[in-house]
Amino acid sequence: CLKRIGAQCDGRAQNPSEVDMKGWPGEPQMAYDELMARDAAAAAEGAPITQVIFDFGNVLLYWDPEAVMIPRYSQRLVDGFLDNDISSFYDVNDLMDAGASLEEGIAYVLEHKGEPWASMMRYYVDNFRDSLTGVVTGARVLIDDLHAAGIGVWGLSNWQQDLYQIADRDCDLLGMLDGKVVSGQVRMRKPNRDIYEYALHSFGIRARDSVFIDDKAMNIVGANQAGIRGIRFRDPRKLRACLIAA
Repeated sequence: CLKRIGAQCDGRAQNPSEVDMKGWPGEPQMAYDELMARDAAAAAEGAPITQVIFDFGNVLLYWDPEAVMIPRYSQRLVDGFLDNDISSFYDVNDLMDAGASLEEGIAYVLEHKGEPWASMMRYYVDNFRDSLTGVVTGARVLIDDLHAAGIGVWGLSNWQQDLYQIADRDCDLLGMLDGKVVSGQVRMRKPNRDIYEYALHSFGIRARDSVFIDDKAMNIVGANQAGIRGIRFRDPRKLRACLIAA
């Protein structure tokens, strides 16, 4: 991995057409489960990794907003709600992740998209707990194994501050981390460089010793710009292989 940045850790290249482009608007193309060291992070190529920083949603905890909506709404409405062009769902998540309140997020949908999307957003945040559908396969054991190997294990996640409290209360996995930075609490968010630098300072660790793991390509790009190598996560076995190789 360290010698062939951009190659799959298991030696197989990934077809760009296989990359999942759903979710937040503006996602760049990037293969999964490979060590990325571009931009400022290129200076860290070959350095041993002694600190691992995890995103939370769909990296440590499964997050599925559709699971919240299914009991109340038709599939047609659910599909519309999760289409940013129709409902601004992802735009509102960005605003709330950066520090906006839940009421401000709902008001934004009402102003820009109207009903039924604003009412659906309120239903979503009121029932947010149902979007957290479990621990990502292998995450608990991976954290235990990293700790046993003497590796620092940290969290850096985009999350609206009130919704994060639900996860922090209900998901003991987050308590296994050595420290956490949550965007809504510090009013900065990925992929902007400032939150990565804030996290490094808060944790007392160096960029060149660290790797950041996230399921969104744009956040790996942001980490690289802050000097942190990154892995776009999808497969637990391949992630473990990447970390062992590094």
